Amino acid sequence: MSKYDIAAFIWPSYTGDEPRTRIFWPEGYGEWQTVKAMTDKGYKGCRWPRIPTWGYVNEADSRVMEMQIDCAVNYGVNVFIYDWYWYDNRPFLENCLNDGFLKARNNTDMKFMLMWANHDATHLWDKRNSDRDLSTVIWSGVVTPEIFSDICDRTIEKYFRRENYYMIDGCPVYMIFEPDNFLRSFGTSQECKKGIEEFRRKTVEAGFKGLHLQFVHWGNRVYNWLSDEDDCKGCTAYDLYRYLGIDSVTSYNWGCSVHFDGDYKDLTEKYAQKLEEATEKLDIPFYPNISVGWDNNVRFHNFIPGVVENNTPENFKAACEKVKAFTDNSLNNGIMKAPFITVNSWNEWTETSYLQPDDLYGYGYLEAIKEIFNNDL
Repeated sequence: MSKYDIAAFIWPSYTGDEPRTRIFWPEGYGEWQTVKAMTDKGYKGCRWPRIPTWGYVNEADSRVMEMQIDCAVNYGVNVFIYDWYWYDNRPFLENCLNDGFLKARNNTDMKFMLMWANHDATHLWDKRNSDRDLSTVIWSGVVTPEIFSDICDRTIEKYFRRENYYMIDGCPVYMIFEPDNFLRSFGTSQECKKGIEEFRRKTVEAGFKGLHLQFVHWGNRVYNWLSDEDDCKGCTAYDLYRYLGIDSVTSYNWGCSVHFDGDYKDLTEKYAQKLEEATEKLDIPFYPNISVGWDNNVRFHNFIPGVVENNTPENFKAACEKVKAFTDNSLNNGIMKAPFITVNSWNEWTETSYLQPDDLYGYGYLEAIKEIFNNDL
């Protein structure tokens, strides 16, 4: 049995099997189109082009995912967190999960879970237009309470019931990326609380002990934008979590807590400090994150500030050690209920934050995971 649950996020864009991907990547093989186009732009910290060791594979192909699952498990990554989308009254980019991972013959060798990536879709994904105003919304991440109820039904039936869906204390874990859009989907925090209670009720009625609802923590936001009639008007994020009854928080990447720019060693220390500070204020566990790096200039023609430098496998290994120490301490003190650590990410090539092997560092990041967490390998 593994001692740590190393959960890597998966950005399910590396396929052309979803027809709507051609809106952003018309060549027909998903965001690999953007990755292949990236060159050395000459700015400090640019380490491109990079070539994936496994090639520009279709991650909605079960045979491809069988290979990737074997690799992940061999190096100690034992949970995949799939970014999951719902736009225009239907799911988007589900193929990598449904046709790739879940149809892989060895998918039960590891766990999986969902993060509802309920942010707005903009021109960010389309390099032809990404240097324009990104405030233009192509699809909104806000839904209605009725649609959310349908999403809950579908999630329980299609995913929670899978034998390898990830759970904490017998409860399926469901992560929400954007708390603000989640609130907007209900209009008020009062109605949002009702929606969460309905999700919990449905999960229990489906035969589970309960629901573990996890938010991505974006620092201590203050919710002044809520209406004067809202119970959480002016609340901090910590107050909102208490009011809604959220079970835990985590980070999608370190940029959720710190200004994600500069030397990786410095950012490791800054994120570790933010973890400690937030844990002191929270009534719920903060499950930590390890980020490989950050540079999303892959998606732009013009230079966009925010580049993490010196994120070598050696420095990443040191970050793993620091997060492991935080996790061990939280578990020993009864703060965390599971040895759950998120990693950004398995395959975020266009944000330059991925564990997958390439021609620059090979399997270096995966080797660091294996050495530090040593999941009975």
